[in-house]
Amino acid sequence: MTKCGLDLLLSLLERLFFFRLYLLYNHWLPQVLLYIFIILDLSLALFEEPAVIPLPSWATMLVELLCLLVFTLRLVHYARVIPQDKFWKDPKNICIIAIVALTLIDMIIYGALKASSYQAIRWTRVLRPLLLVNVTEGRQLRRAFRSIRNALPQIIYVFLLFLFSLLIFSLMALKLVGKRDLKTTGGAPYFSSYVDIIFDLYVLVTTANSPDVMMPAYNASSWFALFFIIYILINTYIFMSVFLAVVYNNYKKYLKEEIRQLVRAKRHKMVRAFAVLQERRKDTEEQVVSQANWNQLVRLVQPDIRNAHRELLWSVLDPQNQGCIGKVAFVQLADLLNIEVITLKSRPHPLRFIFPTLYLSVPSRLICRLVRHRTFVMVYDLIILVNAIFIGLDEDNPLIADSEWMFLSLYLLEILLKLYVFEPRAFFSRHNLWNWFDTIIVFSALIATVVNSAVKSFGLYGSHQILDIVLILRVLRLVRVVDSVQRFRTIINAMIRVGPAILTFGQLILVVYYIFAMVGMELFKGKIKYFGEGSDDPTKLFCGNVLLNGTSFAQLNYCKNNFNDILSSFILLVELTVVNQWHVLSSGFTFVTHVSARIFFVVFHIIVVIIIINIFVAFVLEAFFMEYSVEKSDLHTSVERKIEELQLSVAQEKLEDNLVNAMDSTEGNCDTAEDKPVLMFKIASKRYRTVDTLLQRMFEADLNLDDLAENDRIEADSSGNFANPAFGSV
Repeated sequence: MTKCGLDLLLSLLERLFFFRLYLLYNHWLPQVLLYIFIILDLSLALFEEPAVIPLPSWATMLVELLCLLVFTLRLVHYARVIPQDKFWKDPKNICIIAIVALTLIDMIIYGALKASSYQAIRWTRVLRPLLLVNVTEGRQLRRAFRSIRNALPQIIYVFLLFLFSLLIFSLMALKLVGKRDLKTTGGAPYFSSYVDIIFDLYVLVTTANSPDVMMPAYNASSWFALFFIIYILINTYIFMSVFLAVVYNNYKKYLKEEIRQLVRAKRHKMVRAFAVLQERRKDTEEQVVSQANWNQLVRLVQPDIRNAHRELLWSVLDPQNQGCIGKVAFVQLADLLNIEVITLKSRPHPLRFIFPTLYLSVPSRLICRLVRHRTFVMVYDLIILVNAIFIGLDEDNPLIADSEWMFLSLYLLEILLKLYVFEPRAFFSRHNLWNWFDTIIVFSALIATVVNSAVKSFGLYGSHQILDIVLILRVLRLVRVVDSVQRFRTIINAMIRVGPAILTFGQLILVVYYIFAMVGMELFKGKIKYFGEGSDDPTKLFCGNVLLNGTSFAQLNYCKNNFNDILSSFILLVELTVVNQWHVLSSGFTFVTHVSARIFFVVFHIIVVIIIINIFVAFVLEAFFMEYSVEKSDLHTSVERKIEELQLSVAQEKLEDNLVNAMDSTEGNCDTAEDKPVLMFKIASKRYRTVDTLLQRMFEADLNLDDLAENDRIEADSSGNFANPAFGSV
């Protein structure tokens, strides 16, 4: 072999090796393992001082070293699959390296100080949740943080104006009320300190201390109520609304820009992929991608796709059966794969084989028509409502108690009738979660009711635990009521569809909570103690700290709200997020430490309640507007049209039926013995495979993209969107 051939072979082997590394990096197993070790790293706070379950520090540090090793290996793997210059220019990689290095330094210092019997703290614990943000898979979380960062400049201007208003009103309150020697209900001086007034009026913006903060002044003179009314109107209703408006406007603006860049990058990469796969068409000399190469690509990027589904997508892109597609059609492949198409196998009902004469008889067909009729659904909706009334009545009444058997029998009959009419595998398919829910609830309630009756009949009934389970299951059956109302279903469907994106904000809250919990535990651990309900410790009355004696915190028995471990810290932070009584909670820690402790709680309120919660509200508003207003995309319509042309569609009325009765196919129809196609399709209406797909749909009408680089631009329609496939040319 010549040197040139050997170099070519080595180059091919090297490319194959890196390709294998790339596939391994993006495999689901390493990604899942990475998240497992991140969760393990975060959960170490349960076992570290102050601990829920104490473990030796060397044990937790060994586990953390293992986690750091996994993070390092994952980062090295990532460095091998992307260009080196891009790796070192990426801030998230630098951040992970810094976190790992700082954590190792912190562990060494902490271990040395502990070995020397000195007091030490693990100051890098606050950095742990940043790993969740900066791993490659955390792009949605990074996007949420970028949304906050981009919205901050405008928020700061509004906040400064709000702060100016707060300071002015606090100064007025000091001059109007401070010199009147008024007292609070606890006997403390009222509005005598400017700093205290600022804090009390800031709390009033959240309405947590209303009307308590106003009452001493109001009792002195009714005219002072006007001061507080004007303050609440300006700061609570105007400034807080402006906060939401500014956050919403800036969030939408910057997120739309980010999605524009995301879509542009995606389509640009598709053009580059087209350039790799293209070949010259003999009759027209244009550059195209053949069906064979297209099939190979789809199998590679989505190996679990069914052959029938893949053939359907190809027929959408190549309606003229030319055996190849141009650049326009190829670029749309990424969006096409994000349209969730449910592939259905048409199976006859098993009873048609076992008892064909009986199943196709006139009475059997009549049963099928009755079960499929809307009246059947309405009757059971009425039964559910009557059942709801009975659940609310006296459980000890024998008539009410015995009626439960009647309702259970009716629900069981409903399920059996549906299984008689609809093919069982279709009824319990993975897309019919409501059928699963309904069946599990009914049979669980039946079993629990039987067990409850048996225990009572044998005289062994000593607790209400079984009865509680029965009652809960009965109430859960009422969830079906919301499925019977079209508007309720619309809202529930919208909540389900935006659920994955909402989880991103759940991760964001988790990261912020974790950081504040770590800081809070270092600042306030052991300052407030909880002794339990059965304790007779005399210090129980003031939470183990004499400084809390006689305070509202102790009198309201808030002792369990402390920073003595990670679980208590998280619960306390949730209570602070709800806002109610947050000034009482913060005052407890102020009494046992210093007045400057209020800064911790005010900063938490600003970051979580004012900024993050408002961004969350902005996202939910935009997502719901999209659900109610955005029509199907052009590609969505093209796929549906092709399914209709091939006569492989599920009847549209099935999609409009209620969720409990929505079948994934027309299988098992006992009204006719005609054969049906082996495969059928339907669009999982408005479902989104990824959060990026949801975000793209949210801003699709506003993108108006210059989609590709100058030399890669492809034709678009007048609205700036890609035209529906007429895909013969570039």
